[in-house]
Amino acid sequence: MPTSPSRTTRKPRLATSDPLNEPATRVLRRFRLVFNTVKAHFRSVERQAGVAGAQVWALSVVAGEPGIGVSALARAMDVHQSTASNLIKPLLEGGLLAAERSGSDRRAVQLRVTAQGTRVLRKAPGPFTGVLPDALAHLDAATLARLDRDLGKLIQVLGVAPTGEKEPLGRPEE
Repeated sequence: MPTSPSRTTRKPRLATSDPLNEPATRVLRRFRLVFNTVKAHFRSVERQAGVAGAQVWALSVVAGEPGIGVSALARAMDVHQSTASNLIKPLLEGGLLAAERSGSDRRAVQLRVTAQGTRVLRKAPGPFTGVLPDALAHLDAATLARLDRDLGKLIQVLGVAPTGEKEPLGRPEE
């Protein structure tokens, strides 16, 4: 993970007399709550449905739009097309999705959820998109704009490239 020059030259801050009330500590605790809630949801999805959370999301998108192609699925999930392909491969192999080729472009596939895939969706706890995207969708525009701006600053301080921004949470281990 690359670091920014400011990160390597910054001196550690000294703890205040009450570190539990320090703003950075409070924010860290809030991040922990968010991350742990997301992890718990994905564990619950996998335990109940038998597939990873991102795969349940992909199944739900296909169920809502039978005949969708891989490119459109990637756009709907805001992931790279290769990521969408990797997500659906085990779903196709496991019989949860079916792919049909029709029309003039025989390379393009239309995806459909099978009866077995429908049973998996019935077992999966919602929201299918995951708890974090669902919660963000319920926030007002001003709050989202503030979060976007402030998280942008945090990402800048972390010094990370945005290479993982199109990777879904709850993705199966590869």
